[in-house]
Amino acid sequence: MKEVAFIKQNKSKWLEFEQLLASDHPQNPDEMANLYIHLLNDLSFAQTYYPKSRTTDYLNFLVSQIYRKIYKTKRLERNRLWKFFKTDVPLLMHKYRKTMWFAFVMFLFFTILGAVSAKYDDTFVRLILGDEYVNMTLENIEKGDPMAVYKSGGRMGSFIGITVNNIYVALRAFIFGVLAGVPTFYIAMSNGIMIGAFQYFFYEHDVFAESLQGIWLHGAMEIFSIIVATAAGFVVAASILFPGTYSRFTSFQKGFKESLYIILSTMPFFVAAGFIEGFVTRLSGSMPLSVNLVIILGSFSFIFFYYMVYPFMVAKKSEKQ
Repeated sequence: MKEVAFIKQNKSKWLEFEQLLASDHPQNPDEMANLYIHLLNDLSFAQTYYPKSRTTDYLNFLVSQIYRKIYKTKRLERNRLWKFFKTDVPLLMHKYRKTMWFAFVMFLFFTILGAVSAKYDDTFVRLILGDEYVNMTLENIEKGDPMAVYKSGGRMGSFIGITVNNIYVALRAFIFGVLAGVPTFYIAMSNGIMIGAFQYFFYEHDVFAESLQGIWLHGAMEIFSIIVATAAGFVVAASILFPGTYSRFTSFQKGFKESLYIILSTMPFFVAAGFIEGFVTRLSGSMPLSVNLVIILGSFSFIFFYYMVYPFMVAKKSEKQ
C-alpha cells in the first residue's frame, strides 16, 4: 500500500485519537488500551513499509502519548481512595462548612437541653432512656461498676452490632434529607437530648467521671460522625429547598451526590468507634486514666481536625494552585 493511501485510510482515526489525548476528561483505561493496540498495529505497519517517513514519527509520537496516558490513568485509579479522603471530602466540607457548623452547634444545644431537662424533671431520664435501662444502670452503680453495660455480650458481636446500628442511624439522617430535612432534624435532636440526659443521670449519681472515662472512649468518634451525617442530610434538604440557578432536580442530583461522599467518609470512623466500644470500652475501669484520656482526646481531636480544620487548609492550598 502506498503511504498516501495508508494515510488517507487511517487519517480520521488518528485525528480522533489526537482529540482523546487532548481531552482533560478521564478516559476509560480499557478504551485507552484498545486505542493503544490499534495505533501500535499502525505503527508496526509504518515502520515496516515507511521506516524513515514522517508518518512513522507521527504514529510513534501518538503511541508514546497514549502509553503515558494509560499509565497516568492507572496511577490515578490506584490513588483515588487516597485522593477521596485527602482532597475530595475536605473540599466538600469546606464548601458546606456553614452547614457543618450549624449541625455541630445544634447538636450541642440539644445535648445541653437534655441535661437541663434531666436536672429539673425527675421523670425525664426515664422518659428518654426507658425504665428498664435506668433500673439496670442504677443496679450497676450500686455494685460499683456503672459501665457494666458495655461488658455484656461478646467482643466481636458487640463490635459488629454497634457498628451496623451506628451506620444505620447515620444513613437515616442522611437519606431523610429528601424530606426537607425534618426527620434529619428530629434524629439529631433526639440523639442530642438523649446524650445530655444520659450524662446528667451519671452526674446526679456521682459517677460522672467514670461515665466520661467510659462512654467517650467510643463516643468521641461515634457522636461526631453522627453530627457529620446530620450535616449531610441538611445538604440534601438544602439542594431541594434552595436550588439556586439550577433546576430543582439538577440541584438535588448534585447535592445528593456530594452529601453521599460526605456520608461515605464517616464509615471508617464508625468502624473505629464500634471497635473501641466492642473491645476497649469494657476495659475503661481497669485502664490508667492517662490511657483513657489519650484515646478520648486523640479521637476527638483527629475527627474534629479532619472535618472542621483541615478543610480550610486544603481549600487554601487549592486556591493557590
